[in-house]
Amino acid sequence: MEASPIEERVTGRSIAKATRRTALLRAAATLFAERGYNGVSIEDLGAAAGVSGPAVYRHFAGKPSVLAALLTGVSEDLLDGGREVAGAAASPEEALKGLIRFQVEFAVSHADVIRVQDRDLGALAADDQRAVRSLQRTYVQVWVDELAAYRPDTEASLLRRKVHAVFGLINSTPHTTHRPSSARELAAFRDLLEQMAWAALTV
Repeated sequence: MEASPIEERVTGRSIAKATRRTALLRAAATLFAERGYNGVSIEDLGAAAGVSGPAVYRHFAGKPSVLAALLTGVSEDLLDGGREVAGAAASPEEALKGLIRFQVEFAVSHADVIRVQDRDLGALAADDQRAVRSLQRTYVQVWVDELAAYRPDTEASLLRRKVHAVFGLINSTPHTTHRPSSARELAAFRDLLEQMAWAALTV
């Protein structure tokens, strides 16, 4: 059954709206990372995404909702992805190595978001901060559960400290290293991070 002209128009508008919203969030990640949340205006966001400042309000209630959508969305993606990785693994060891690869890829591909998270989380409204922190705690628990299955003789508090230490190691890279300049260098960088994270997690 063919879609009606109305359905096609609605679908086209929906896709265009989603695409513009994604462009605005990408622009926000870049600009907030470069200038800080307080150093970016709605007009700046619109210009970076190719729209006027007022047009941003078609997608977001204001700048606070842009930051909330950015950090909440990333936290949801990490949790969903982590659960998928762990659920598909045949063993706790395989799950942990997969989670490390997943987190390293995130850190390499979303360095701007990590900078924004570290610096501007406090700019979120209280309810949004709670939502982001709740998602992050649940994501940590995915790791802790797999590490507990891998090392069942270790105290839960120590397992959690190990997981947080590994996050610190991986997520510090946007602050402490230059971006690799070639595909070969990037692959070597990923391998190094994964090896270091595995050693830290299982020491």
